[in-house]
Amino acid sequence: MLAGCSTAQPRAAGDWAGYKESGQASFYADKHQNQRTASGALYRHDLSTAAHKKLPFGSVVKVTNTSNGKSVLVTINDRGPFVRGRVIDLSKSAFSRIGNTASGLLNVEIEVIR
Repeated sequence: MLAGCSTAQPRAAGDWAGYKESGQASFYADKHQNQRTASGALYRHDLSTAAHKKLPFGSVVKVTNTSNGKSVLVTINDRGPFVRGRVIDLSKSAFSRIGNTASGLLNVEIEVIR
């Protein structure tokens, strides 16, 4: 009996270094301040954290705005975003370091550092 359609094997936690992905980045709305993330940590706007659908909690990811070349390092501590085309949801301060929050979305490339 088959368990699924994919033949891809899950990655071990240490196998993610160098993983790259491109798409859009969004940022957490103000209503999420001091709410629990999927990892159990409290979300805070001033920390350099992010949500990703599958990267292990604690992964350090370099997020680069493809329009201006600015980058920021963030730590994954939540799951999401669950909107087509979005690859990462950044804390408000991390987003503001690489782009203007008034834009709402940025085109980015992400790379797992560790």
